Amino acid sequence: MPRPIQARINLSAVPHNYLLAKKHASLPGKPAKAWAVVKADAYGHGALRVAKALGDLADGFALLEAESAVALREAGFQQPILLLEGFFDSDDLAVCAKYGLTVAVHRIEQLRMIRDAALPVRLPVYLKLNTGMNRLGFTPEQITEVKNELASNTAIDSATLMMHFAEADGARGVGWQLERFRHMTEGWNLPVCMANSAAILRFPGTVYDWVRPGIMLYGASPFADESAASMGLKPVMTLASRVLAVQQIRPGERVGYGGTFEAKRPTRIGIVACGYADGYPRHAPSGTPILVEGKRTGTVGRVSMDMLACDLTDIPEAGIGSEVVLWGEGMPADEVAAAAGTISYELFCALAKRVPVVEVKE
Repeated sequence: MPRPIQARINLSAVPHNYLLAKKHASLPGKPAKAWAVVKADAYGHGALRVAKALGDLADGFALLEAESAVALREAGFQQPILLLEGFFDSDDLAVCAKYGLTVAVHRIEQLRMIRDAALPVRLPVYLKLNTGMNRLGFTPEQITEVKNELASNTAIDSATLMMHFAEADGARGVGWQLERFRHMTEGWNLPVCMANSAAILRFPGTVYDWVRPGIMLYGASPFADESAASMGLKPVMTLASRVLAVQQIRPGERVGYGGTFEAKRPTRIGIVACGYADGYPRHAPSGTPILVEGKRTGTVGRVSMDMLACDLTDIPEAGIGSEVVLWGEGMPADEVAAAAGTISYELFCALAKRVPVVEVKE
C-alpha cells in the first residue's frame, strides 16, 4: 500500500488566482499583461502542470532555466517566455534564439554577448535596473552606457525596462524605489515591468505594461498581515496525510526526539505520516497549526524525518486513519509558515519528490 501522504494540486485554483492578478492589474484604459511566474518548478507545484492549467489564458511564462523554457516550448506553449535571470553563458544564446525566448540582462557584457553572437534572429530583452534591491541590475551610473549600446546593437529586437521591489510587502513600501526608477529612466520611452504579487495587490501605481504574479498565483499571501483568503485567493497545494498511531500519555511524559514537549495533562497523541524528508519544516515548534478531521490542533515535539506528532486530546473522534491537512485547504500555508518562522514560498518549494502529487479540479 502507498504511504498515506499526498500533495493535492487544485488545477482550478491556478486560473482563478491568475485572473485575480489580472483584475488588479487592469487599470482604466490600460490593462497590463501578466507573466505567470513558474520558476522553481512553479514554486514546487510543477511548471508544466501549472502551465497546462493556465493554457492560453496566460500572457506569458517567466522562469529561470533555459531547459525549463524549452520543456514548455516542446509541450506546445507559444506564449512569450521570459528568463528572469537571463542567460549564463554565450552558448545559451543559440537556445534562446531557437526557442524564441526573452532574456533579462543585468550587465553590459550580456548586451555585447548578444551583439557578437551572430544569431539568426534578434532577441527581445528585459533590461533589469538596480533601484535598491542590490542583487542584479544596471546602476544609475551605467544607464548612459546601456543606452549607447542599445542604440548601436542591431541584435536586439525590443527592450523592456524591469525592476524588482525589495519591500513591497513591508512598511517601507515602494515609493523610494519608484523615485529611483523614474530618475534612471527619465526620457526613456520603453515598456515597463515591475509589479510583483505584493505590488499588484497593494500598489496599483506600479502597474505598467507587464506584471509578474508569483506567490499569489499559488494561493498564498505576500503579506504577513493579510490572509490569502481575505484577498480572494484560493490555495493550489494541499499537503495531506493520515494518523498512523495514537498514544495516550500521562502528565510529565514527553514526546519525540529530545523530549521537547512535556504533557501537562492526560494527552492523546496522534502520529502523522509526514516529516522533514517530505518537506515539512523540521524547525516547526510545538503548537504549529494542523488540521485533523477538519478541526484545528497543533503539533507536539520535534518533527522527525518521516513522522510528526499532534495533540488529539480535544478531537475525540480522531484516530488511526484520520485525515490530516498539513497546509492548504482549511489550513493556510502562510499560517503554518509563520509558526515555523519561514514563508509559504519555502514550504511549497521544499516539497519532497517522494510525496505523490494528485491533480484535482474543484
